[in-house]
Amino acid sequence: MYVKLDAIKREKLGGEGSARVIIGDARVQLKRLTEECPGSASLIYMDPPFMTGQQFYAHMRVGEGGWKSGKGEIQLPSYADTLPRDEYLAFMRETLTLCREMLADDGLIFIHLDFRAAARVRVLGDEIFGENNFVNEIIWAYESGGRSRRFFARKHDVILLYAKTQDYDLHIDDAAALLRQDKKNHLSRGVDEDGRAYRYIVSGGKTYRYYEDEPVPPSDVWTDISHLQQRDPQRLGYDNQKPLKLLDRIVRAASRAGDLVLDPFCGAATALEAAVSNGRRFLGIDQCPIALTCAEKRRSGAGLTLDAEPSQGAPEFDVEIVQGITEQKVYLTRFMIDGTDTGPLPEGFDGLDGWAAGYVEGEEFIACDSETRQFSGPRLKLCLSLPMEIETPAVRLTDALGRRYFFMIR
Repeated sequence: MYVKLDAIKREKLGGEGSARVIIGDARVQLKRLTEECPGSASLIYMDPPFMTGQQFYAHMRVGEGGWKSGKGEIQLPSYADTLPRDEYLAFMRETLTLCREMLADDGLIFIHLDFRAAARVRVLGDEIFGENNFVNEIIWAYESGGRSRRFFARKHDVILLYAKTQDYDLHIDDAAALLRQDKKNHLSRGVDEDGRAYRYIVSGGKTYRYYEDEPVPPSDVWTDISHLQQRDPQRLGYDNQKPLKLLDRIVRAASRAGDLVLDPFCGAATALEAAVSNGRRFLGIDQCPIALTCAEKRRSGAGLTLDAEPSQGAPEFDVEIVQGITEQKVYLTRFMIDGTDTGPLPEGFDGLDGWAAGYVEGEEFIACDSETRQFSGPRLKLCLSLPMEIETPAVRLTDALGRRYFFMIR
């Protein structure tokens, strides 16, 4: 017998870990966090709505065939960027004010925007953080498809960088990289007495050398990071997903190992991957439940805490538990996605995106073993393991729409 659990508030995958994602309105969740842990974030990166007036989507690849060919997908709404200007600015004012409270005294915030909102949010940033705490306007220039005859093609984003105080911790050398050969044509080439090749330029009567084997810190114009193309293997299907290399640079330059990185619009969880892979802790917020699916794919169930309400409805499924000598085996033998008000949906296990087996403590589901469709291998493992001492197992099922369901097995 399966008992659906609608009171689960939190899920832990892989035990205590360094990453946590919360589903909810950014302002509501930030207000709660400012009461629980103010001043705890060393770095905040935010990629908020840009005042585009558009509805954005997540294009979720479905089943084994969809992940292999990239053709099978479901389009799901991720967020609506449709607030009128005054409401948008009020929204950003409240969000930035709360973010300032979350920043440590030596912390930094990167606000990712485009031409529509950058100037107006710059005014808000000067007001909330102080003009003296404005650090940089970073231009991320990239190549992508499409050109216009009515205006010069818009091929850059703006990232506003603010500090909370003048005692901020920015260590740009940690984000240095080797100069690309095609970017050094304006420099003369030389070789020193030790045979090391370098490029140089003479300015103001002084010679500046740039050794080819030494990383160079980036300027405030970033042209060496590509925009994600439609077929990029990094893509999780989220509209406006940012490349990992961009977040990796920000995380390296503006935080240190063990620091907390906060992303109040975490979406495809790119900042999560950049933070954890560099030894940082991560806290993300997003209003779209699909962010949980993206986070789980990034972490593969290792040390991830997810805060969200269970979904309504229920799929059809069957589970079989086989007692072994040292562990229990949990087999998922049937799955049929709940198609309520959703139109045509994938059949059978193609409608399953991931699942976990574990147990429940109060309002928390603790996974002992989990499986999710990954970039490299779309086939799901349909057998999970549990310790023998768990007398009342539970499972979590995630469907192709990102809906999560919890069941006790009696």
